[in-house]
Amino acid sequence: MQVGGMGFEEILKEVGGFGRFQIRNVMLLALPRILLPLNFLLPVFIAAVPTHHCTLPAQDPLDNLTQETAWLEAYLPRELDGSLSSCYRYLYPQPLSNTTRGEGEDQIVPCPEGWDYDQSQFYSTIATQWDLVCERKGLNRAVTTFFFIGVLVGAVIFGYLSDRFGRRPLLLVAYVSTLALGLVSTISVSYIMFVITRSLTGVALAGFTIIVLPLELEWLDVRHRTIAGVFSSTFWSGGVMLLALISYLIRDWRWLLLAVTLPCTLGILSLWWVPESARWLMTQGRVKEAQLYLLRCAALNGRPQAKEKLSIEALSLVADGEKVVRRPSYLDLFRTPRLRHISLCCMVVWFSVNFSYYGLSLDLSGLGLNMYQTQLLFGAVEVPSKMIVYLSVRYAGRRFTEVGALLGTALTVGTSLLLPSGLMAWRLVLSVAGKGFSEAAFTTTNLFTSELYPTVLRQTGLGLTALVGRLGGSLAPLATLLEGTWPPLPKVTYGGVALLASATALLLPETRHAELPETIQDVEKKRTDPQKERINLKLLQD
Repeated sequence: MQVGGMGFEEILKEVGGFGRFQIRNVMLLALPRILLPLNFLLPVFIAAVPTHHCTLPAQDPLDNLTQETAWLEAYLPRELDGSLSSCYRYLYPQPLSNTTRGEGEDQIVPCPEGWDYDQSQFYSTIATQWDLVCERKGLNRAVTTFFFIGVLVGAVIFGYLSDRFGRRPLLLVAYVSTLALGLVSTISVSYIMFVITRSLTGVALAGFTIIVLPLELEWLDVRHRTIAGVFSSTFWSGGVMLLALISYLIRDWRWLLLAVTLPCTLGILSLWWVPESARWLMTQGRVKEAQLYLLRCAALNGRPQAKEKLSIEALSLVADGEKVVRRPSYLDLFRTPRLRHISLCCMVVWFSVNFSYYGLSLDLSGLGLNMYQTQLLFGAVEVPSKMIVYLSVRYAGRRFTEVGALLGTALTVGTSLLLPSGLMAWRLVLSVAGKGFSEAAFTTTNLFTSELYPTVLRQTGLGLTALVGRLGGSLAPLATLLEGTWPPLPKVTYGGVALLASATALLLPETRHAELPETIQDVEKKRTDPQKERINLKLLQD
């Protein structure tokens, strides 16, 4: 093999495409994967709305209504379903009767002195902190939406900047800003302050979603990309289950938020050992830095003989073929036919996967378990789901796995809606299965998309698709407002969007056993003949 004909994949084989260096890298990048679900699914607990009712006058010791239940019934009207109202009270105590809303309306007022909350499950949430209930319940749901809008904006910022300035520096920015903004969020003195700091935290956390996977994959050879990608994604599931445990132990929202923020300090320290992507350094012409990391990789993987082929001259020849002439932009994703096709399809899939996943993940009610048990079960089902994904992407391919997972999500959600209300056990089984399918689609999408884009545009492509995906995630909490039109409509929407994505995923090319494309040319030549390719590339350069 002549040096002049070497590409980065050949260099990676020389230094070891999967060894102690890569395993250490995966473990060092486990922390941000755990931190993501701790923050993304945190609203399930910090924004929970406990049982509540209007604050009532103190009981008169001489009053005959000495029992608490009787006191509540004297002041609280009943809703149409027979339950005591959470949002209204009588101005004066009423005779005990089966009076419902609609009778004596002139004496009913909307909680003039605030609310009393049941503290048996939560000591404090943002809903109880700022009374985000009844007419203000939309503000409670909006917190999650604003957070995901922040993630959406952050995906654009980090996708673009990490392609310009490198993966490692931007990962440090993500850690430091997440820590700082998380700490400020815990001392929020108003709802507005909390919404702003949580939205900015979402911007910072987007750096993890954009940087971590490419920083792992760009050090791995083709043969081990799948197993490493699926294995590292199990840390997300670990974070989902860890959130159930931490939330069970910490029932105050401020302390809970602090508990999921402080681990960022460990992440900042761990960056000392996290390597920059040598593949990215080569595309930027930073050969000496790439050589330094490649030599470290060879040494840790027990490949000292590779040093002979890692001279500056040899690496410069490789870098000349991969050097980026100009900085990438989002328009580059749409300039050539094949990249444009890939980008449009990925945008639809990412939106749908995020919309259905977070829609199902943030709704833990109506399954016959408490929210801690449901959260733990939803996290546990993700682990076997990922193992099935690993086998499926290896033997059936990425495209088939993506289509099957999205179709499974749509079918399980649709079937659960057809079940009679009395079949609670089957409803639970189908909900857990739907969560497992949605996680399988999520795992496959991350792996699949990283392999579709070339190295020079990988971060930019992931930034764009993640942006659209976070748009789906931000709209998922608002879909629950459709319950007012028709109770099953939110889940019908989740299932319908997943079905649309399964059809779109069929249009994407298969990447199983394919080498990671380095340049736009590598992507386009798989579709076009040489003459047409030269014309397209000339237009691109112009």
